[in-house]
Amino acid sequence: MEVPAGLTGRKEPAAAALPSMSQPIPVQITVVNAQDLKTLKSNVLVTLVRVEYNGAVLGDSSKTDVLPDGTAEYDFSTSFECSPDGPNCLDVLVQKPLLLTVLEVRPKEKKKPEKITPLGQAVVDLLPLLQGVRSLKVFAPLYAVPASPSVSLHPEATAGLEVTVSTKELLLSATQFSSGNLLSITLEAAYSVPEAFTPDAQQNYMACLQIPAAGEKELPLLFKNGILKADGEKEPLPRPKNWPFGPILAPAALNIPDSFIVGGPYEDEDGELTKSEDKEFRLQAESTKRIVWDTEMRCFLDAAAVAVLQTRIAECRYWPVELCRMSVASGGKGKASKLDKRDEDKQIAFHGVAYVNMMHLLCPGVKQIRGAFRVFNYQDSEVFEKTKIQYSIFRDRRSQLSLAKEGVGTSPATKTAPSMAHKEEKDSSAMQYSEAGTFLVMEIKLDRPLVPKRLREELVRRVKELIPPRPALPPRTEGAKKVVEDYHKRVTSVAVAILREYHELFGKQLPDQGVMDHETMEEQKRQLNYELNTSGKYFAFKEQLKYSVVKIVREKYLKTTAFETKEQLQAFLSELYVYLVDHMHIALNKLLSGEDVSPAPPPNTTRKQLLLFAREAEANKDLKLASLFYTQRIARDQRDIQSWLDYGAFCLLYEDATKALECFQQALCLDPQHIQSLLLCGIVAVKLQRYEEAEIFFEDACCLEPSSIIAWTLSGLFYEMQNSYIQAERNFREAKKLLRAQLEEERRILAAAEGEGKKPSSPSTDPEKIPDGSADKPPEVMKDVTSKEEATAVQEAPEAPAPQPPPCTIFMKTVEFLMKVNAVRNPNVWAQKGHLCYLQKDFDNAKECYERVISFVEDAVDMHFVYLRLGSIYLEEKEYGRAKHIYLLACDNSASCLTWLGVGIACYRLEEMLEAEDALSEANALNNTNAEVWGYLALICLQGGRQLEAEQCYKYTVKLGLQNDALLREIRAAQHRFGFGDPSL
Repeated sequence: MEVPAGLTGRKEPAAAALPSMSQPIPVQITVVNAQDLKTLKSNVLVTLVRVEYNGAVLGDSSKTDVLPDGTAEYDFSTSFECSPDGPNCLDVLVQKPLLLTVLEVRPKEKKKPEKITPLGQAVVDLLPLLQGVRSLKVFAPLYAVPASPSVSLHPEATAGLEVTVSTKELLLSATQFSSGNLLSITLEAAYSVPEAFTPDAQQNYMACLQIPAAGEKELPLLFKNGILKADGEKEPLPRPKNWPFGPILAPAALNIPDSFIVGGPYEDEDGELTKSEDKEFRLQAESTKRIVWDTEMRCFLDAAAVAVLQTRIAECRYWPVELCRMSVASGGKGKASKLDKRDEDKQIAFHGVAYVNMMHLLCPGVKQIRGAFRVFNYQDSEVFEKTKIQYSIFRDRRSQLSLAKEGVGTSPATKTAPSMAHKEEKDSSAMQYSEAGTFLVMEIKLDRPLVPKRLREELVRRVKELIPPRPALPPRTEGAKKVVEDYHKRVTSVAVAILREYHELFGKQLPDQGVMDHETMEEQKRQLNYELNTSGKYFAFKEQLKYSVVKIVREKYLKTTAFETKEQLQAFLSELYVYLVDHMHIALNKLLSGEDVSPAPPPNTTRKQLLLFAREAEANKDLKLASLFYTQRIARDQRDIQSWLDYGAFCLLYEDATKALECFQQALCLDPQHIQSLLLCGIVAVKLQRYEEAEIFFEDACCLEPSSIIAWTLSGLFYEMQNSYIQAERNFREAKKLLRAQLEEERRILAAAEGEGKKPSSPSTDPEKIPDGSADKPPEVMKDVTSKEEATAVQEAPEAPAPQPPPCTIFMKTVEFLMKVNAVRNPNVWAQKGHLCYLQKDFDNAKECYERVISFVEDAVDMHFVYLRLGSIYLEEKEYGRAKHIYLLACDNSASCLTWLGVGIACYRLEEMLEAEDALSEANALNNTNAEVWGYLALICLQGGRQLEAEQCYKYTVKLGLQNDALLREIRAAQHRFGFGDPSL
């Protein structure tokens, strides 16, 4: 008896170009047994297993009795051939699993034939056969096939099949596999879809993109059968990914084993809609009408295809992903091919396209991108401009997708494509994607990165190569007298320690106890030696003396070379022994006689004092004297890293960058893992325009300390300066993720302290002021560094009128570090650039520059105009909370009529009428001839029902000649709305 048609999958188009095999290779499949079948159905007695692959039935096992414990022994073997020209080529093995169905066989009843019904299904992933495995043994879970309501299925089913799959030879050699790459693309869902989408069985929601392969070949990946879901709860996380084949009898068998969609914070994604202002929209869209695929498609790219992929991404970063709704053809066989031209045009509707930025995959070490991508109506000119692709897959190359075989759409002739293109560009249905704000969420993943990330070992080696060899630090010579004194101190220290051990063992011997007899003394000596040896203290005491003895050999006897004969060595040891014993007695006699050895006098100045003197000279602009103190501090201890860094920072500000780099490199020689030295070497290398060296330093810093916010931020600024905006974006994102984690930890500590009634120390910033994807702007760190990083600089203004400190950002943390080492310039540069952009009406760049200026600790000279112009930009963009905050800062800095007017306008738009009137009154007090002040006062009076005052304010507005037409229209509309007359008209 045949299993229902839905049981078998359909053949998909090829997914990638793979290495060709000279001869077909058999793939042997053996189903050994089934276990726990009675958890699927308690009264099952006889079963058989059917093996299918790529839509073809490979064979059925013989009928087998189910044992009482639920097992069934099949020992059934079958096979198929894997060949480049056959239906089961390597690219099919990549993305199609083996399908196994357990069928229940019911005995004949009277004259009725036996009945065969599906009981459960399992899948086996064949991908390991391409990964250097010749044989795999798996236990594939069996998923229950829904039966009639009268048959109860156990939800805790644990049934499964024991299966082995093997080949006589490797399908891919180790070289072929290592030189290629496995590409996986997961289409999760389309959100915020047009209202016209309805759950109609005659509609198929599909998406498609093409993967370049070797040569001119383009290989389509088709995602079909998207499920339209109505409003409700959002999709769960994590949730399994699905195989890319049609419906089967056991829906759970569509889940790919151990492969899940895990999601993550929006701001960590690689696509669009990652800003804080997008969060609310996305949260709402995820619980409203949406199309869900949750399907993963895989393809293996050989070395040539990997090279083509890398080249194509470099040539054009955006790849189109087409989206459409197609009508499912109804009627008999071949009906789709007989449709007329009008039906053909109707079958493709809502033709949209999303542009996926693939450039992230060219960043070192990146193997995966995931994010949301907006869907736009498909227009040939726009698609060609962004992707350099001149055709549509759904419209011009539908025959490649075999849609006619699926009963979906038709295969139009090439000559019809231009007319259809013209027609579809005018299709108003596609415009609904833009109007609805539709976006796709998808993931693109590689088995290994296209551009490998340099290993830490290589970076360490490169850093060593960048630091030129320098002469070793001169030995610190010591006189013979000093080393002998040091030997005396060591002997005294050991003697005191031994005496302490003696007292712990036997107590102190008091004078009135008399002289100890010889036998007792020898016994105590034996016990003491035993204790010192067994505890390891004897060895420790010897180690304490060893360094002093070595220095005596070098300084007293001037012996630093090996002895030529054994006799010379023995003679020297005898002489040294006598000398050491004599001086040991001298030291012990001093200790027992109570003579105090005077300590060595301290140096005239300490390193801390020298640093203070250097900074005093620096403040007095006596740079020569400051340099002298810095170098004296280094001479005091040439192995002190901080001394080198302080002198390097001084050179960076007042002398030359080359000398600063030498200081920072010397610090790095002392400790190759000193993160601050690495970063400073990178900064100075940028100033010296040695960009390749700078990249090594920054990359090594991020690799050495991946939790460093400053390292990731500086590295991002470097890549941005090199116009590597994608790499910069990823580094900034990593820094922000670390900052969010830090703020979350501070918030947790703060909450815990408040719960215990303690007064916690202030965190680095108010966590409530830092939403996800917090706004921040970079400082100018290095010469000609300009950030394109999308972010905002100031959060919503607080309710209190007093100015609040700006939120903590990755750039503010970085600028604090840079200011300490004199690596940032004055913010006046950014202020001037902002003014230039403002006058050119380039308000986006002007806002970016102004926001950067206010992120500096030090103010620019013309902060008043920075505040005024930034506030006006915020008002124009209807960011009234930020505008209020900026204008309040301006009032605090230097109040004027315009600053209070700005506060008043912002408060009025925020419907804070009392604060608005107070601010406008302040503005009026400073200048009562400003027509806009009177105009907004008129609006406030109208809102409050104060007709007489409103009319008076309006008269002054007209008298002073208000030039703001929009404000005039708003006042007249308010007069009409509140029923007041216009005495001036």
